[in-house]
Amino acid sequence: MPAAQPQRLDQGQARWQGIWRTRGPLAHVLWPVSVLYGALTGLRRWLYAAGMLKITRLPVPVIVVGNVVVGGAGKTPTVLALLQHLQQRGWHPGVVSRGHGRRGTGVLEVQPDTPATESGDEPALIWRSGGMPVFVAARRAEAAQALLAAHPGVDLILCDDGLQHLALGRDLSVAVFDDRGTGNGWLLPAGLLREPWPPGAGNPFRPDLVLNQRSESASVVPSTTPLERPSDLPVFEATRRLADHAIGPQGQRRPLREFQGHAVTALAGIARPSVFFDMLRARGLTLTKTLALPDHAEQATYAALLQGCKGPILCTEKDAVKLFACCPEPPAGDDPQAWAVPLELRADAAFFEALDHRLASIPRAR
Repeated sequence: MPAAQPQRLDQGQARWQGIWRTRGPLAHVLWPVSVLYGALTGLRRWLYAAGMLKITRLPVPVIVVGNVVVGGAGKTPTVLALLQHLQQRGWHPGVVSRGHGRRGTGVLEVQPDTPATESGDEPALIWRSGGMPVFVAARRAEAAQALLAAHPGVDLILCDDGLQHLALGRDLSVAVFDDRGTGNGWLLPAGLLREPWPPGAGNPFRPDLVLNQRSESASVVPSTTPLERPSDLPVFEATRRLADHAIGPQGQRRPLREFQGHAVTALAGIARPSVFFDMLRARGLTLTKTLALPDHAEQATYAALLQGCKGPILCTEKDAVKLFACCPEPPAGDDPQAWAVPLELRADAAFFEALDHRLASIPRAR
């Protein structure tokens, strides 16, 4: 990949974020398309609600985590936080996902030796972080059925990025927002929204809980339409921050402060790389080079970038799934070149209390 391409990708992403933030001229040009988009997605929801399109119900509770806005709003950190909480409460969860960016669409169980190119980077990260069963498939219901057949001890399914995937029946759903709020308040492609917000009271697929996340240090310009909080829909707050340490390919740990004063390359292949870069700078790191890749970039892209980088590279845990596979093993006694900086989610205790309260009313098996 040419060295300049990552920067062009970051500029393109920033341009779209600017369009979606305000109701400017280009957003107005795209608004008629967004009306058509809204009509089609509304018809799809009605067909599922009316039973004309099939919804698969599972014998165990299903929790769905997803976005109402386009782009990364913190779904994966939310899933990881939920998994940890559920396990502490005595549940035995499994995870299903589409596996965006993977090769193939069929059912696949993520295993220790499954390449991220086959599973998708986010499912691979979830498996490595939690160690519970993770299955991927274009049809999440098929992934969930295969998971339950292979792991009969699983008593709850957590669906990653499935808020608009209506074919899988859900018992509880969580909508995740970030610093952008609802942008300019319009639907795609004129705005950030994948579906209208706030959801109508008659929408049978409206989320049960809302988690509004804020980054410790975010470059996001405040939304002109802040997140509206419906009176009948609980909204909770959470903070995303970088961990105080970085992790190497073999599980090595190094305090993040030790990178201060050194020339560091920062790499991120997520929806909004600039947020990660700004969080690193806020921790006192000097970034001599930033590489912004498209979300779910190919592993070959990471391998090509390594060849032109000197000094330590800091990336997200999601990028590490592919980047670490490309890194040569350092000589004995030397530090690795690439390090992943975990992202920690600190949610209000009331969020988990509300989750537990709703789960208590759902049968564990049906």
